Amino acid sequence: MQPLDLYIGEGFEGPGVNAAHINILIGPRNGPAGQAFASSLASPSQGHCPFMVIAQPNIPVKPMTLYVNKAAIVSELHGQATWGASQAGIAKAVLEALLDGTLPAEAENQWAIVTANWVNPDCDDLDAVYQNNYRACRTAIRAALTGKPERAQLADVVNQISNPFYTSKA
Repeated sequence: MQPLDLYIGEGFEGPGVNAAHINILIGPRNGPAGQAFASSLASPSQGHCPFMVIAQPNIPVKPMTLYVNKAAIVSELHGQATWGASQAGIAKAVLEALLDGTLPAEAENQWAIVTANWVNPDCDDLDAVYQNNYRACRTAIRAALTGKPERAQLADVVNQISNPFYTSKA
């Protein structure tokens, strides 16, 4: 596959209220991913305040990764799930992708990642939120960098469209 300026991926993991859904943009800082990173960080909206993903306080992950929440925070537990468990799962997935070579070496200091993340306001298990976000982000990164889904996969599902909230009848 030819190198791109922007890689786009999606990952969904887990059942019920602790499921994770992640959309991801990955690419060089001087391209669309970097522009999206800067624009999102500089333009918070009510209920949605993008923030840097960290491995620990004062140790942001690399490539620099921005977390954008899809659901406004509605409770203390939802905040812990979003800022804590979900962010931590994403941090682990990004760091692993860098360290295991899934991301190219230049990604460390020259690329940016933007994640848009769904954490259900009714979530009830921080460990499940962590695991589901880790797996969904890992899936999204790999899908983005490998151009998934492939055309054959799309042909296989065109008459079976479904998601956790709806299944088409035809």
